[in-house]
Amino acid sequence: MATSLKIDDALKARLQDLAAQRRRSPHWIMLEAIRQYVDREEARESFRQEALASWSAYRETGQHLTGQEARDWLRTWGTDDEGTVPECHD
Repeated sequence: MATSLKIDDALKARLQDLAAQRRRSPHWIMLEAIRQYVDREEARESFRQEALASWSAYRETGQHLTGQEARDWLRTWGTDDEGTVPECHD
């Protein structure tokens, strides 16, 4: 898929300067910026969808962990006493 992108002269100059400093082509810089943006936005949307599903499950079942329960469990991560996922409750 061929796509064109129109940018103003000031941004074009900045892009060319950055590309020269990085020893990359302006095309590579733009492609990398777009990749990073799409990756970040996909992750953000995935997180949003997961949060909506969690909220829906909570409304249906009432099952949850308190913030303190979650914090206590997370504090064990990476330690010799790493805990298992606490059980949800009403």
